[in-house]
Amino acid sequence: MRCARLVNTLFPRLLLLCGLGCGFCAQASDWPQFLGPIRNGVYAGADLAAAWPKDGPAVVWRRPVGQGFSGPVVSKGKLILFHRIGNKEMIESLDAGTGKSFWTNGYPTAYRDDFGFDEGPRATPAISENRVYTFGAEGVLSCFDLATGTNVWTVNTKREFHAPKGFFGPACSPLVEGNAVLMIIGGKAGFGIAAFDKATGKVLWKATDDEAGYASPVAATLHGRRTALLLTRSELVASDPVTGNIFFRFPFEPPIHSSVTAATPLVMDDKIFLSASYDTGAVLLKVNPDMKGVEKIWAGEYILSNHYATSVYHDGFLYGLHGRTDPGMETPTLRCVEVNTGKVRWKKDFAAATITLAGDELLVLSERGELLRAPASSDGFNPKARAQILSSQVRAHPALADGRLYARSKDTMVCVNLANQ
Repeated sequence: MRCARLVNTLFPRLLLLCGLGCGFCAQASDWPQFLGPIRNGVYAGADLAAAWPKDGPAVVWRRPVGQGFSGPVVSKGKLILFHRIGNKEMIESLDAGTGKSFWTNGYPTAYRDDFGFDEGPRATPAISENRVYTFGAEGVLSCFDLATGTNVWTVNTKREFHAPKGFFGPACSPLVEGNAVLMIIGGKAGFGIAAFDKATGKVLWKATDDEAGYASPVAATLHGRRTALLLTRSELVASDPVTGNIFFRFPFEPPIHSSVTAATPLVMDDKIFLSASYDTGAVLLKVNPDMKGVEKIWAGEYILSNHYATSVYHDGFLYGLHGRTDPGMETPTLRCVEVNTGKVRWKKDFAAATITLAGDELLVLSERGELLRAPASSDGFNPKARAQILSSQVRAHPALADGRLYARSKDTMVCVNLANQ
């Protein structure tokens, strides 16, 4: 891949965006939280091979895992796996290079899925400095010591803030920003969104009475101000991550009750892309310089409606999955959309998948466990290579760190080497 040129030009900007107010100090090629270092699905490393071997990238290790849609995270050579084994939600630290377990910890869970789906945790952990933060399927927010696995603090949001179960249980991946852990809780009495002290778990601030959807928060610097963006079931809330003061809100709610809003807001300079399925569609917003509102650039239901996987952005174009990925629904399509106009440049029938951007290439991991690499091009989707790395039922977002891709299915985790040999 032609990563070096891109990293040399963009990585200083990534460091600025990531470092100002960020709750972690990740190495360049770490993947310490959901969707990577700045939650945009972009790998900043320059160490990936230009081509894969004929039989596909080498498998470094493979191991069984428990239930869950929680993706792996990696920092400083350690991988955190959050899964359910029996009647416990387990947090496990592994050697990222070998898969060997360093420590495990866990707590009881009685979560039952009303629709017969997986009953493990949905949210991806976050690693910040020497701590690990998890959010379980029953709303248990926890902090663990990264070195030892010792539980530092726990907040039961269901019990303390009366957060409802929703359709599929809580799914917000914790965001560490400065000294706070930012969460979309959906609780009562003003606990729609909240910030917790990352050292103690104490509530720092709360805001809104919004129900939670299935999206996770993201932080960005907009017009010189550090801003937390939290997409609830009914709206986008932009707030000061330190005080909780709200800069602006933008309504964004599916027209039907039985719906899921899961894609994380995607920030591109002073623009924000929101997308959801269930007759919702997408919208591109431009944040006003005074931070008191937004201008709608374009919107539409049939442009790029993400079901659960967040799109990625590259050189003026969005790449993502359009349409519901439920069985029996109309086949979703993989699409390229011109960001400034909303024009669909190409589309291709595709199953459910997640997308990671590495340099100027897309790494697409399908629900069936096939990994494809293709140029991020507005001219069309033309995979250069593909490899079957897992069996079916792959829904968790993967991690890409130190040239290795970590991905999991319903029962297996695999580490494949994408780096230069």
